[in-house]
Amino acid sequence: MADTSISTIRIFRQWQPFRDGTYRCSGGRSAEGFDSTIVEIVSRDGIAGYGEMAPLGSFYDPAFASGAREAMRELAPQLLGCDGAGIEALNRRMDLLLKGHPYAKSAIDMALWDLAGRRSGLSLAAMSGGPEGTSLALYRSIAQQGPDAMAARATKYIAEGYRRLQVKVGLDVNEDIARLEAVRAAVPADTVLFCDANASWGTAETRRFLMATRNLDYMLEQPCASYEENLAVRRATERPLVLDETIDGVDVLLRAIADGLVDGITIKLARVGGPTKAKLLRDIAVAKNLKVTIEDTGGAQIDTAAYSGLLLSTPETLRQHTVDFHNWVTVANGRGDFAISNGTMRLPDGPGLGLDVDTSAFGAPIFACTA
Repeated sequence: MADTSISTIRIFRQWQPFRDGTYRCSGGRSAEGFDSTIVEIVSRDGIAGYGEMAPLGSFYDPAFASGAREAMRELAPQLLGCDGAGIEALNRRMDLLLKGHPYAKSAIDMALWDLAGRRSGLSLAAMSGGPEGTSLALYRSIAQQGPDAMAARATKYIAEGYRRLQVKVGLDVNEDIARLEAVRAAVPADTVLFCDANASWGTAETRRFLMATRNLDYMLEQPCASYEENLAVRRATERPLVLDETIDGVDVLLRAIADGLVDGITIKLARVGGPTKAKLLRDIAVAKNLKVTIEDTGGAQIDTAAYSGLLLSTPETLRQHTVDFHNWVTVANGRGDFAISNGTMRLPDGPGLGLDVDTSAFGAPIFACTA
């Protein structure tokens, strides 16, 4: 009988520069790339699983790369000898040992799913409910620039085959109105647009934007920071509303459902603590007939394979889209066939995340512990 106890955990760091240059979002915040942390977990029977966590700077979510690595250093030795097949039990143990900090647990949880898949021969999609269909719709995010520059970027993405675009707003309302109008005019009528303010507006700014753009076709994403502000916006508009930053756990999702606040949600693995808790949120949303996006705060092939695998097991009628983060950056951390065409992505075929990961490409680990 195979020994599934954890024998070794190693942590690596990888800097991932953005292919399209500086990424800008609301409030003048920007980043040049993802500061990624990669976790390797090896069981006593010699099977290894991999996970990844990469925040968008230190400004997007309550997370930052060096903090994640320090937390992982604290957690890793206390997981040695535990049964790597007991993913739920290990999640409970991590929550017992470290209160909060879900982003620091996400890569560990992801590696456990990859490990379980490699041992069983099943993909993450198969283990998390079974794949529906063979491909996922993709969107591309248009970072904040002038209206003409954003329209040009939108045209470029349409030429590359994307049919779903996320327009970053959340600065001056008049400028944001011009941004949306320019993008909407530059793309085909059937292009799906999301306007994402990244929680940067108040209710007054949101209402002004909604009034000025009431004749345009788009979905509004996370206009305000607080739950109460978004609820006030919900009660003042019939525009479909998707929440992202607000959805950080089961309690807030259940409250949002009870209040009739959301038409859809975006689940980010690092924000909620990894695939295990993301799956729970996904299942609740599906039970309540909400549209679901699953993605993350950043990363390359390892992370893309994880959140995409979970989304592929989400009912086709309820899944919105995801993002090909591995194409945002100029480096790779795994080899796998992500077949992308006409704005859709097929996932690598194989157990776990379906990737071939060569840790020698990352250099020496920044931390390692062995039972």
